[in-house]
Amino acid sequence: MAGNSQRRGATRKAGSKKGAQVGTGGHGRKSLEGKGPTPKAEDRTYHKAYKKPGAEKRATSGRLAGSASRSAAGGRGGRTSSTHEIVSGRNSVVEALRAGIPVSTVYIASRLEADDRTREIISVAGNENYPMLEVSKTELDRLTDGSVHQGVAIQVPPYAYADDEDLLDIAETVGQAPLIVALDGVTDPRNLGAVLRSAGAFGAHGVLVPERRAAGVTASAWKVSAGAAARVPVARVTNLTRTLQAYKQAGAFVVGLAGDGDVAIADLPYATDPLVLVVGSEGKGISRLVREQCDAIASIPIASAVESLNAGVAAGIALYEVSRQRA
Repeated sequence: MAGNSQRRGATRKAGSKKGAQVGTGGHGRKSLEGKGPTPKAEDRTYHKAYKKPGAEKRATSGRLAGSASRSAAGGRGGRTSSTHEIVSGRNSVVEALRAGIPVSTVYIASRLEADDRTREIISVAGNENYPMLEVSKTELDRLTDGSVHQGVAIQVPPYAYADDEDLLDIAETVGQAPLIVALDGVTDPRNLGAVLRSAGAFGAHGVLVPERRAAGVTASAWKVSAGAAARVPVARVTNLTRTLQAYKQAGAFVVGLAGDGDVAIADLPYATDPLVLVVGSEGKGISRLVREQCDAIASIPIASAVESLNAGVAAGIALYEVSRQRA
């Protein structure tokens, strides 16, 4: 009957009405999260492959090694992390160890076919008390981002950069006129490594590199430097132009290297004075702002106008000339 409030069901009971509800607020987020990659067959206890002889042992050791390596590599796959880099390949690892690169961890593939290089790697790692982990080929593939690792890899800790003022202090400590190499726009770490090697050979007190658009001291630079990266400090600066200005105010002269230089390298000026040698990239050379800070521009004569010298070679020639004049 219309308007009959006594009709059963016509009115709600007090307190039965649902109030306003908030949004999901992440209540269903957990249900949307995956469970990660599917485990291998031998890692699944319910799978028949797990029951094969040795499967349980392999699964356990694989999980432990994988956990340890993930922890050491920063928890994620890839060739580098924010703090470490991986050097892979038997020749590369041997050369790195011979060069004295500090090592955080040595990774050796299980059931590795040994040769002279791997025996040397294991021997050096044992003598230096480097942590060694035996991991699966799959784990090494992940650590090296799929590169050719030949069953061995090492983890290199981050490089500790010096302060730009430290380079002047080092020269003052040994009672010598400062000799510093500044790299402008050199992006290949192998070129940086070659410059470090020449700097160590000819008595430079340090190398200066910009923070942006320039190579840093990576494992590649360590290897090419043949150990010089452990002896020659590298300072990383925010603005190379301002740093050169500060060096000039401290009494240093700045000489840039370029193909269109004012003087030949044999007549390199200011060689016996506090000196900063500026080396640009092979393609672009020295930037305009950096060039404006140079007191002189020196060139290295070469046989062909089409050819050019990379930063490592140019720095080596210039450093030799400075060393010759100072001697």
